[in-house]
Formats: sequence, C-alpha cells, structure tokens
Amino acid sequence: MIRLLLADDEVLIRGAMAALLDLEADICVVGEAADGETAVALAGRVRPDVAVLDLEMPPGDGIAAAEQLTIPVVLVTRHARPGVLRRALGAGVRGFVPKTTPASALAEIIRQVHGGRRYVDQDFAAYALSEQPCPLSPRERDVLRATRQGKPIKEIAAATHLAPGTVRNYLSTAIAKLAVNDRHAAARAAWEQGWI
Repeated sequence: MIRLLLADDEVLIRGAMAALLDLEADICVVGEAADGETAVALAGRVRPDVAVLDLEMPPGDGIAAAEQLTIPVVLVTRHARPGVLRRALGAGVRGFVPKTTPASALAEIIRQVHGGRRYVDQDFAAYALSEQPCPLSPRERDVLRATRQGKPIKEIAAATHLAPGTVRNYLSTAIAKLAVNDRHAAARAAWEQGWI
C-alpha cells in the first residue's frame, strides 16, 4: 500500500484528488494539507511514502516544501513556466504533471515515482527546453520575489538585509535586464519565466 500525502490550497481540488486516489486498491491518502508548511509538518506525523503537492501554494510553493521532504514528490500545476521544471528537479522532485492529468494517470505516476522512477509531462518537458538563461543575479531575484509579494521598498530592504537604496539599484538593474517599465512588471516577467 502506497501511503500518500496531498497538499493543495484549493479545497475542492484537494478533496476530489483524495477521493479519486483513495479508490485505487494500492493507494491510501493518509494526510491532506492546504499549504507546504503544513504538509512538511504533517509528513513527520503520518509518514507517507509519496507526496503530491500543488506547485503554487502560499506561503512559498510546492518546490520549497519538496526541498524539506525526504520522500518522493510529485508536483501538480496549472502553469508550466520555463525554469520551474529545472528548479523542481534540482529540489529532488520526482514527478511534474499538469492539474489536467486524469486521476487514473496520476495514480500510475505515483506508482512509478514510488518505484524510484521519474515522470515529467512531455509538454512540460518540451516547454522547458525553450527556457532562456536567467539574466538576473541571485540578489535581483530576491528583491523581485519580495516585490511579487507586494512588499514596499522598506519591507523588501528589511527582508533581504539590504539598504533601501541598494534595493532600488537591484530593481533598476532587473527592470533594464528584462526590458520592462517598472518593478511589478519585472517581478511578473521573472515569475512567468520561472526564475523566481
């Protein structure tokens, strides 16, 4: 029996996934969480064999949770952005699939991942091949990540341990590199490419 942990911030989707996967003879859903932090804590208590995580759960994302888990992880997402697949694989994720995957196919992917194999949706893999190299420095990505969270300059400075003027400089450089008009457009462009 494969003990499964599910994490998705959308209650309806998580519940439907749990109900459908519980119908499989060899899969048992042993825990459900609405975010990555809860999933990591729950994994310590329920001892799952595999986790299926939504890529885009607040706070952070499924990749951040996957980095903390010691079990195979399958990420599900609506949006396969270039760069995200590379980050996910670098974090040890074993499966990467769209949320449109039928439950029976997801069950088979869970079995494959539990058996030590990897599974990457072929469309996601092809899309990842179009990935452009990231022109942003790690610090530029840090300030854009905080910008995407809606933080003002002073909060970004405090969160990144930088002076407000330095944050402005990093944002200006990122805006120029991404050929956009403002910091919010830069954060959106970096997110769409999977760089943050």
